[in-house]
Amino acid sequence: MLAFDGRVHHLEKGYWLKFEIGRVTPTPERPHGLRYSFTLHDAEGNRLVGFDNAHRASPPKSGYRRTRIERDHWHRAGDDPGRPYAFTTADQLLADFFAEARRVLNDHGVSEAVVGTSDRRQKD
Repeated sequence: MLAFDGRVHHLEKGYWLKFEIGRVTPTPERPHGLRYSFTLHDAEGNRLVGFDNAHRASPPKSGYRRTRIERDHWHRAGDDPGRPYAFTTADQLLADFFAEARRVLNDHGVSEAVVGTSDRRQKD
C-alpha cells in the first residue's frame, strides 16, 4: 500500500483517484502509524469522496458521545467536514474507500476502469 503514495489513477470523463500514504510514528491521533488521504475527484478537480486522517472530524450531533482522539474520517462530498471512520486495517480502509468510490462513480455514470496512471512525486 505504501508504494501507492503519490499515485493518481485516471478514469474516464476526466475523473481521477489520488492516493497519499506514509508511515508515521504512532500517536494517540494515529495509533495505526499511518498518514493517509485517498480521494476521488471529478474532471473539474472537485473532491467527491475522501478518506483521510489529516484533521479531526466532527463527532455526530445526536445525543451525548464521548469525544474520540483518532482523526480517521471520511467525506461524502467536497464541502462535507467529515464523519468519523473506524479504522481497523489497511486492507479494510482500501475496501471501504473503493466501495464508496464505486458507488459515487456509478451515480455519475463513470466506469471504475483505470485508463492511465501518473505519480505526483515525479517532476514534470
